[in-house]
Amino acid sequence: MVIPCYRVTKHVAAVIAAVPPAVSRIYCVDDGCPEKSGNYVEERTQDPRVRVLYHGANRGVGAAMCTGYRAALADGSDIIIKVDGDGQMDPQDIPKFVDPIVRGLADYTKGNRFFRLADLTSMPLVRLLGNTALSFVSKLSTGYWRLFDPNNGYTAVDSRVLGMLPLESLHEGYFFESDMLFRLNTVRAVVLDIPMKARYGTEVSNVDLPSTAIKFAWLHTANFFKRLFYNYFLRGFSVASVEWLLGPLLIIFGVVFGVTQWIEAAQAGNAATAGTVMLASLPTIVGTQMLLSAIHFDISSEPSIPLVQRLADKMPAPE
Repeated sequence: MVIPCYRVTKHVAAVIAAVPPAVSRIYCVDDGCPEKSGNYVEERTQDPRVRVLYHGANRGVGAAMCTGYRAALADGSDIIIKVDGDGQMDPQDIPKFVDPIVRGLADYTKGNRFFRLADLTSMPLVRLLGNTALSFVSKLSTGYWRLFDPNNGYTAVDSRVLGMLPLESLHEGYFFESDMLFRLNTVRAVVLDIPMKARYGTEVSNVDLPSTAIKFAWLHTANFFKRLFYNYFLRGFSVASVEWLLGPLLIIFGVVFGVTQWIEAAQAGNAATAGTVMLASLPTIVGTQMLLSAIHFDISSEPSIPLVQRLADKMPAPE
């Protein structure tokens, strides 16, 4: 298990104490914490499973996780869990995240705080609205249309799948969880939501919401176009590939042509001809239909067979 540690000295000891015995190793990554959380863990925790890793300067939760991931992979871990050190995630829920991976139903599991309406009563309104908006945008950029709460940091991953991901390319900041989903989709891994209840107490968020929202919008847009290129042009080509190209072009042509002709007609005091109206509206309608068809194809092609299962099927049976 990996616990990124930054300004969590009030909660991290209790989090470690609640980790069930089934977890064999606990990697606490001090990400240049001004509270010296790594030293705090070493002084206050006697758990032999704990290993503290240090960053000389604050690099972000994504960088801390990649450091922990590399250590866990080097030690031969089978399933690697991520739990934040601020006490919002109950370590007793770990079996729920691990079980689908053990049973071969998923390559990666993540928490979903929106599964039960009753669980939302304790969530601050700003987080509720922000996560709802980000969840929709994330569906476009990651290709996991059935998932919700994409920035949930309670996760578990099969180490064989994690080893296929370019850890050096993962975002080092708070976009890490969303970027992880994008990378998982590029290798066609199966991801499952696990219902959970977040616990909100005295913890303080280190996120600057306005600047983070702008940054996330740009990063999601970049990942969306990268995913389309990887899945529809680099690694395969289908009717949907043509629709992703022609749909937006037809819409742009129809709108630009229509607006231009409307302005010219208004300035001349003449009504637009039927042919002009058709030439503007038909490409717009056809382009919209093509774009909707491409999105429908994208939704239906979400990975459903776990990657590790597909790889095992291709391996020759032992003699």
